[in-house]
Amino acid sequence: MKDGLIQVACVTPPLRVADCTYNAEQIVSAFQKAAADGAKLVVFPELCLTGYTCGDLFLQEALLNGAKISLSDILEQTKDISAILVVGLPYALEGALYNCAAVCYAGKLLGLVPKKNLPNYSEFYEMRHFAKGPDANGTLSVTWHQNAEVYVVPFGALQVFSCAELPDFSFGVEICEDVWVGDTPSVAMAKSGATIIVNLSCSDEIIGKENYRRTILQAKSGSLLCAYLYADAGVGESTQDMVFAGHNLILENGSILAESKLFTQGILTAVVDVQRLAGERRRSNTFLSEPMNTVQKTTFSMALTETAMNRYIDSTPFIPHGSQMLSQRCEKILMLQATGLATRLKHIGCKSAVVGLSGGLDSTLALIVMVHAFQLCHLDPAGIVAVTMPCFGTTDRTYQNACRLAEAYGATLREIPIQDSVRQHFADIGHKESVHDVTYENSQARERTQVLMDLANQTGGIVIGTGDLSELALGWATYNGDHMSMYAVNASIPKTLVRYLVSYEASQTPQELSNILQDVLDTPVSPELLPPEQDGTIAQKTEDIVGPYELHDFFLYYVLRFGFAPHKIYRMAKHAFEGAYDDAVILKWLRKFYWRFFSQQFKRSCLPDGPKVGSVTLSPRGDWRMPSDACVALWQKDLENLD
Repeated sequence: MKDGLIQVACVTPPLRVADCTYNAEQIVSAFQKAAADGAKLVVFPELCLTGYTCGDLFLQEALLNGAKISLSDILEQTKDISAILVVGLPYALEGALYNCAAVCYAGKLLGLVPKKNLPNYSEFYEMRHFAKGPDANGTLSVTWHQNAEVYVVPFGALQVFSCAELPDFSFGVEICEDVWVGDTPSVAMAKSGATIIVNLSCSDEIIGKENYRRTILQAKSGSLLCAYLYADAGVGESTQDMVFAGHNLILENGSILAESKLFTQGILTAVVDVQRLAGERRRSNTFLSEPMNTVQKTTFSMALTETAMNRYIDSTPFIPHGSQMLSQRCEKILMLQATGLATRLKHIGCKSAVVGLSGGLDSTLALIVMVHAFQLCHLDPAGIVAVTMPCFGTTDRTYQNACRLAEAYGATLREIPIQDSVRQHFADIGHKESVHDVTYENSQARERTQVLMDLANQTGGIVIGTGDLSELALGWATYNGDHMSMYAVNASIPKTLVRYLVSYEASQTPQELSNILQDVLDTPVSPELLPPEQDGTIAQKTEDIVGPYELHDFFLYYVLRFGFAPHKIYRMAKHAFEGAYDDAVILKWLRKFYWRFFSQQFKRSCLPDGPKVGSVTLSPRGDWRMPSDACVALWQKDLENLD
């Protein structure tokens, strides 16, 4: 439960129709096993204490009393288990019979939730036996008798149950048909704070229903930004007219975390992240939490224990998986980048664009985007001015690749060596060329930017920025050097994704060009601002200085997308990169990430325009608004506690 991670379970137990004693035994046995495995919320199917297919037996006093007695037995046998159990039964109250869910915890009944929407078609005739459940409004309740103890529990279709120690662990209950209607009870529950919706169901299986059920639940969990636990009745129900398949699903914000095979029974488990869901809701300006007067709220106390990380954590969250999905994503991203640039070129009537082409990954991607944008604008690619500016750190490999790329794409290549200009600048400011400090490096970066800006003036064009999202996050850019441009096409592309985009372009081009792009991909990432090694190879490797980009992109995603605390991101990273990096390395670079992210915000506060392609971006005009002088102390303190 710590860090908002809750292990949950949906159970389809063995069942005998109308045998409450047997059914209760199976429910207790499955609940004990699920709880022993770490589940804190365990959901059983609709009316599973009696069976859903009892028909007119629901009007028999013996069956109704048997269900109440069996529920009391369940409460007694689970009183020492710190986990929530939600189980279905029929319950008679004030002359009416209701299809209910009993919410149980540590031997106590927390509430009874009646089904609100009753089907009355085809094979389902619930209105023959059951009454529509009323909304809870704080006045409806049930007096529960248990072992000479009497207490009052809420009764109503709209209830939310919340953990005092972890308020984000808050859930509401629907029963089967409730999720199939347009105005589902879960809407009010979610707006009242429920991050989890559980559904006790007995849905018969017919051709096509499996896919429809899955689609409905994905849409519901996505629109409500919630986790959804769907516990379905199985083969123990009567097959007189219907067959039930036990199709259990656990979903989170539109994604399926776990799904049972049809015609099976047993326990389906997954770990949901309620902090992630709460973070999504805070980010969304369309999800408005509202206090609902009709929703009854019940609080329970549960100790926060460590939840095993039985959850897939993607080590490359910016990269889609599967070759087809990756190709589709790359194609769309390139189109978004190119369309943004094309729109800008058309708006200002520009037929020329200038880019500093280093032979590295980022400038290669920028050139690719420019080529696509010129195609969209029906412009001659010769209007692309690709400028190579050799200086002290330029290697022959990157220089040759820059020249070959410009030629292959039909761009106009300009070679402007800047060594003499930089040396003159050193003389002007009194800097020794032998001192390879930040002034030595940044003087080259700023000279290159000046050249590009002036060439853009000469050609009537604009300068296209090459810096990527990962560099912006780390502040790995020279202020008013490569930090500045007139349109930054890579501004929302993280470094790990840059590589895939260039690789995708390589797969779509003729072999000769593909070979050049592949060599760019194989070249170490470097700003090439320090002299090369004696053998002519790159000496200044970025990831040796700032750390692995795959780690930083992972950190960036969870810092910006969900606002997770540093200790949680560290825990997730250990799981995602197990076997790739040891714990000390991950912690080292996470600390470095936070320090750089906070200290370098001033560079992001004045970024040029650039197209947004994903949900994580750092534009100061709406996507990420942070004061340049914000203090990192709280985040550092959180990491200190990990020592």
